[in-house]
Amino acid sequence: MERRERVVGAVLGSAVGDALGAPFEFGPAGAFGKRFPGAAAMCGGGGWEVGEATDDTQLAVHLGESLLAAGGLDLPEMFGRFRGWAAGDPKDIGIQTEIVLGSGLPWDVAAAIHFQTEGRAAGNGALMRAVTGAVRFAPQGREVTMDAARRITALTHGDGAAWEGTAILHELLRVALDGGDPLAAVPETLAQVRAEHRERWARVLDAHWRPEQATEGNGAVWACLGSALWALRTTGGFPDALRAVIDLGGDTDTTAAVTGGLAGAVYGAGAIPDAWLEPLHVPLPPSERVLRVRELTELAVRLDADGRGAESGPRGTAGSGR
Repeated sequence: MERRERVVGAVLGSAVGDALGAPFEFGPAGAFGKRFPGAAAMCGGGGWEVGEATDDTQLAVHLGESLLAAGGLDLPEMFGRFRGWAAGDPKDIGIQTEIVLGSGLPWDVAAAIHFQTEGRAAGNGALMRAVTGAVRFAPQGREVTMDAARRITALTHGDGAAWEGTAILHELLRVALDGGDPLAAVPETLAQVRAEHRERWARVLDAHWRPEQATEGNGAVWACLGSALWALRTTGGFPDALRAVIDLGGDTDTTAAVTGGLAGAVYGAGAIPDAWLEPLHVPLPPSERVLRVRELTELAVRLDADGRGAESGPRGTAGSGR
């Protein structure tokens, strides 16, 4: 399978998972399978149109377009895009992300001050948007992609557990995009996780972990990423992985977006059902643009090409990795 197939599969897979899971968000476990006992179709519900992607994909697109516009990682520019998106009245926005982006504080302190005030900030709001950054930095190797993940996550999430979770996802996507097995890469990836977070991430990403063992809902980084790897591990194809993770209930759009990104990178764009791709669309506040498969495909290809053309490391105003 060519790299392009995996790159496009990751971006489209994440968006498809987002749109597929959105109507079932915070519903009961098993609702997806009950509605679609056979071949599943895109459906609407919960305020979402058929095939409509949520804030997960909207932020992933803004993240990717920032990287392309800046020729690398420009954290103030990216934060400005996120802030403009939040002010553009998106249909959905995570509570923590909304607080940080709406605080009026500078880009390099807003998330840190939120964490100091609230004492927790390990939601999955950075995991959900990570696929475009992972595609862009994957060609530059493990150290660069994990560092970029931490820096981007720290714009909105002050808890180091979220930084490490997104760094893990970046690295597993890098392995998959290179044609490797992301599940087999977990132990080596965990060795790169900062020591104070390594033990907890090792428990959640263990090959024997199951979602019912989670100590938080899957709106938290640990259960979200753990559930995505569980779905990939216990199924044999893209549609089955998405079905399994959505049927867990809870934060179904985000768990499916993360799972879809990984499964898309493993199985390629050709494994995504046409019935899920045809209605897919991404409204993009604060503009009136609506992206579909063609635009998402172009974004994925451009990000991969930009990453392979980069010299080394994040470019632009990288700021502090904190």
